[in-house]
Amino acid sequence: PVGAHMCVPIRFLDGSLYGTLACMRASADPSLGPRDLSMMRVFAEMAAEHIEADMLAAEQRRELVRRLNAVLSGAPPISLHYQPVFDLKLAQVIGFEALARFATDPSHAPDVWFANAALVGLDVKLALEVIVRALESFTSLPAPVYVGFNVSPNIAISGELERAFHGAPLNRIVLEINEHVTIREYDEMSKALRPLRDQGLRISVDETGTGLASFRHILSLNPDIVKLPMGVTRNIDTDSARRALAVALIQFASENGAEVVAEGVETANELKTLRALGVTRAQGYFLGRPAPLATAATLCRR
Repeated sequence: PVGAHMCVPIRFLDGSLYGTLACMRASADPSLGPRDLSMMRVFAEMAAEHIEADMLAAEQRRELVRRLNAVLSGAPPISLHYQPVFDLKLAQVIGFEALARFATDPSHAPDVWFANAALVGLDVKLALEVIVRALESFTSLPAPVYVGFNVSPNIAISGELERAFHGAPLNRIVLEINEHVTIREYDEMSKALRPLRDQGLRISVDETGTGLASFRHILSLNPDIVKLPMGVTRNIDTDSARRALAVALIQFASENGAEVVAEGVETANELKTLRALGVTRAQGYFLGRPAPLATAATLCRR
């Protein structure tokens, strides 16, 4: 039994009809009028705004999952480039950082792909796909040249790395832990990586030099390698503040038994200044750009 009833349409911005918003009661209410109907329309507009936003977000998520699954299935395939890391004293390549490239249309930077994958829970799967492909490089790169993999704490904690690295030369692998994801449980991270580190895997802390959190990051993970980020190395030859920060990080790493690698070196003067500060290992466009595996292997032979 319905004694009183009001109903208004719920329409999206393009005018399409989603449904109706209805209110009813068992007893009659002769006081209902245009004012009440206007209020119903306001509520209908508010409901339409939220519903449309949710539907759009769900559609975007489905499209993102579709595109990521296509990439994971190899359509288009993920390609890998390798940026050399140099020993400045020996003037030779000692390792490479493996960097994923996605040949998609529209194109997106690799960090965007990994960030989007994290939004839909596919970040671990995507990172493992890159790692599996990069492990094939050891057949072309001479020992003891190493390969570095940049991963988020999420991947390290997942427990999947031990399976992915099974049978791989762990003494030639460097795992670069970035700070793009907040690490809540350092103990969990250390526990997950301990079996691999015991077999020779080295840990590198990436994206350091951004505050006290970075020093805590180093202390908690006890890395083998600490990277001076581009934010520190850029214009270090003309910026005294950057030099002071670099000196502090170099000393900090030395006191904790870690090596230092300067990244983002783009000029001869930056390299000269870093060497004067005691940096012996570096990478950057001035030293060598990311290149396909065949080119990387040639660089090692040279």
